[in-house]
Amino acid sequence: MKHFKITSAIVTLLLSASIPLHAQEKKRVSPHETVSAMIDGAKISIVYGRPFTKDPKTGEKRKIWGGLVPFEKSWRLGADEATLLTTDHDLDLGGTKIPTGSYSLYLVPAEGSASLVVNKQTGQWGTKHDESQDFAKIEMKKEAMTSALDQFTITLDKNREGQGGTMRLKWENAIYSVLLKVGNS
Repeated sequence: MKHFKITSAIVTLLLSASIPLHAQEKKRVSPHETVSAMIDGAKISIVYGRPFTKDPKTGEKRKIWGGLVPFEKSWRLGADEATLLTTDHDLDLGGTKIPTGSYSLYLVPAEGSASLVVNKQTGQWGTKHDESQDFAKIEMKKEAMTSALDQFTITLDKNREGQGGTMRLKWENAIYSVLLKVGNS
């Protein structure tokens, strides 16, 4: 009987702890994806929401850069929960050392460039950016896309001709990118 009470208490605790998670998932509007890559022996993954150019309520096409995502303001880098970067090795992102661990990512886009914000806080809803927890702000390069992309996409591409790789953020008519290296490579 004592074993049954302990098991029941554990099951009740687990179920009650998962209720907020399920409630939060129901608020999601966009599909979510995990992008992972092995670059120079490091496993790097990014978990993020993938919004569309079309408004989910009206179906109307939205202007993304400088519209839905305003210039010079912090953006959650996707949809719903804050975008999560996890690495099992130290990284060099655009010349900035990022220690092994997990971080939230934000973007501050501008007319011709953008800054990638690496934040020490994780697990928060994407609009809850606590700037006091920012670890680094890294300049990204902006390029025009040859054809518009309807859904926000993040890629981690290994450099084919040597070490390191590139993180790319693609949506609408723009690609923002930053070089990455593992450790001191």
